[in-house]
Amino acid sequence: MEANFVINLGNKSHVPIISFSATSPSLTSLRSPYFFRATQNDSSQVKAISAIVQAFGWREAVPIYIDDEFGEGIIPYLTDALEEINARVPYRSVIPSSATDDQISKELYKLMTMQTRVFIVHMPPSLGTRLFAIAKHIGMMNEGYAWIVTDGMTNLWRLTDPSTIDSLQGVLGVRTHISRSNALEDFQSRWKTKFQQDNPTIINAELNIFGLWAYDAAFALAMAIENVSMTNFNFNKTSVSSNGTDLETFGVSENGPQLIQALSTTKFRGLTGDIHFVNGQLESSVFEIFNVNGNGERMVGFWTPESGLARELNSANSSTTHDKPKLGPIIWPGDTTSPPKGWEIPTSGKKLRIGVPVKDGFSEFVKVTWDPNSHAATSVTGYSIDVFDAVMAAMPYAVTYEYIPFATLDGKSAGTYNDLIFQVYNGRYDVAVGDTTIVSNRSRFVDFTLPYTESGVTMIVPIRDKRRKNAWVFLKPLTWDLWVTSACFFVFIGFVVWVLEHRINEDFRGPPSHQAGTSFWFSFSTMVFAHRTNSFVREKVVSNLARFVVIVWCFVVLILTQSYTASLTSLLTVQQLQPTITDINELLKTRERVGFQQGSFVEGMLKGLKFAESQLVKYNSPEELDDLFAKGSANGGIAAAFDEIPYMKLFLAKYCSKYTTMDPTFKTDGFGFIKEEQLKMAI
Repeated sequence: MEANFVINLGNKSHVPIISFSATSPSLTSLRSPYFFRATQNDSSQVKAISAIVQAFGWREAVPIYIDDEFGEGIIPYLTDALEEINARVPYRSVIPSSATDDQISKELYKLMTMQTRVFIVHMPPSLGTRLFAIAKHIGMMNEGYAWIVTDGMTNLWRLTDPSTIDSLQGVLGVRTHISRSNALEDFQSRWKTKFQQDNPTIINAELNIFGLWAYDAAFALAMAIENVSMTNFNFNKTSVSSNGTDLETFGVSENGPQLIQALSTTKFRGLTGDIHFVNGQLESSVFEIFNVNGNGERMVGFWTPESGLARELNSANSSTTHDKPKLGPIIWPGDTTSPPKGWEIPTSGKKLRIGVPVKDGFSEFVKVTWDPNSHAATSVTGYSIDVFDAVMAAMPYAVTYEYIPFATLDGKSAGTYNDLIFQVYNGRYDVAVGDTTIVSNRSRFVDFTLPYTESGVTMIVPIRDKRRKNAWVFLKPLTWDLWVTSACFFVFIGFVVWVLEHRINEDFRGPPSHQAGTSFWFSFSTMVFAHRTNSFVREKVVSNLARFVVIVWCFVVLILTQSYTASLTSLLTVQQLQPTITDINELLKTRERVGFQQGSFVEGMLKGLKFAESQLVKYNSPEELDDLFAKGSANGGIAAAFDEIPYMKLFLAKYCSKYTTMDPTFKTDGFGFIKEEQLKMAI
C-alpha cells in the first residue's frame, strides 16, 4: 500500500520512483511510466517453483500465503504456472498477518486432513518461522511432506533467529542467484568496515540482497542523471484549491520525462548482475534451489529462464527443456532421501463406493469371497479388480474406495449387468468395476472408461474328426487312378523285362504260362526286392538293358512305397478335426439351440439375429457350457454358444481339444469400468 501511494505521487509530479524492495506483482498493473522496480518481481520465480513440482511428478500443491497484497499478488501467477504443467491447486491456505499460534495450528490441522502433501509458502520470515515451528510440533515436518519456500523468506533468511533452523529441516528454498565477482567482494568488504565503525556492538553483520539492489538502484539513478546532464531540478508549481492539502502543493518536474528515458536505456553490470529496465522492470534472473539441512543450507541446483532446472549453472546453458532435470541430493522432511509422492490418504473424506458383479462362473475376472457365518464379503479378487487397483495406485493423488458386491443378503447376484449399471445411474454406487462390456445403449445412462480387454463376440462350436477309420483305410493313401496306373506299370515292366531276357535267359523260358507268371512275379517282387532276398526265387537278369529298366523301376517303386507309408501313418495317427457348425445361418435354418452367458447383453444380440426364444439356453460357468455341448441340441443341450472373446479364451484354455471358434465376430468395445460423473454433469 505504501509503494502504491508513493508511485501515484511520482506519477503526479513526474518524478521517477525507483524501488529496491517492492516485489508484489500487483504494482505492475499501475502501469506508471515513472515507476522502476530495481528488484525481482515475485512472479518471476513461479516458473522455477513449477519446474520443481514437475521434476518430482507432483500433481497437486497448496499455496500458504499471508493475507495482504504481498501474499495475494503472486497467487494468480503461481496458479497459472502450475496449470501449465497439469498440476492443480485444490486449496488456498490464507494466514492472517496478525494470526495467533492457535489460528495457525487450526489451519495446519485442516491441511493435514487433506490428501495433498506439497506446500508452497509465501510470507515474510517473521510469520513463516512461526508457521514452520508449529508445523513441526504437530507432525507436518515428517516423512511424506514437501515444503517449498519462496524468496519472500529466503531473501531475508539470515535475518531470522538461528534457533529456528531446526524447524526448517528438509525445506526447499528458491531465491535470486547473485554471482560472485571482485566488485561484489570489494563492496561487501568496504561495507562491513563502514558498518562496524558505525555499529561496533553488532558482530558479523551481512548485507542482504535488498541492500545490493539498493546500491544498484542508486548507481543506475546516478548514471541516468549524468546522461541527461541535469544542472538544476525545477518544478512547475500547480494551483492550490481553497481546501487543499500539503500533497496538492506538489509541483511537476521539468526533468522527469528526460530522466525516465535515461533510466530506460541505462545498462551496466551491477553487484546483483546485469541491470537493464524493460518496461520499468528488471529482466528475469537466475534462481538458486537450496535445501535446508543440518545447521545451514546446501545448494542443489539452479533454474534459468532459458534452460530450466540444472545441477550446475555452467551446464544449464547446454541443456534443453526436454532433458530430464537434474538436481543434487536432497534431504527431505523426516531425514529421508526418497522424494515424497505428494499425497497421502486423507484422514477424513468420502470413500468411493465401487459396485462389483456377483457371478458363479468365470471367476477369473471377478470373484467375491463370502464369510459362511456372517454372509459378509471378505475379499474381492480377479483380473478386473487387479487392473482397477493398479490404475488407482498409479494416480498422482489419493483416492479411497471400497468394493461393494451387487448381491442379495444371501450372497446371490442381485441382477444382471444392466441392473448394476442402473444402480450406478441412481447413485447407489459411484463406480462399477468388473467384466462389463461397453455397448451403446448402456452409454446413454453412464460413462465408460477406455476398454482394458480385447473386444468382440464370437461363436464357439464342437469339433470332430471327419475321417472315419475302418478296415479299408489302407486304400485311402492312394487314389483309384494311382492304384490302376501302378498296376498297369507292374504289368508293363514285367513284359519289358521278358522281351529283353527270354531269348538269352533260361529263367524266362518254358511254357507260355510259366513265362507270363515269371515276368509278372519279377516285376511285383521288386517292391520288396524279393528277387534278391528270397531263396526260392532264382530269376536273374543278364541283359544290361533289362538291368537298366529294373534300376529305374526300383527307384520308382521306392518313392511310391515311401509315400504310401507316410500317408497311411498320417491317416492312422493325426486327427482331421473340423467344426460341426460353420455358419450362423445353418443354426437359424435347422433351428438348433444355442447358448449364452446368463445376464449378458448377448441375449438381446441373438434375438436381434432372429433366434427364437425357444432356441436360447443360459449357462453360468465353463463347466455348465461343456455339459450343454455334450448333451447336444436334440437332448436339451446346445449346438453352439455365443459369448465375448475374453470368456471364450478362458473356456478354450480349459477345453482346447473339443471346441473351436468360428466367424463371424461381432464387434463390441470390450470391458470397461463404469462411472457416473459425466452423467451427473450432463444432467
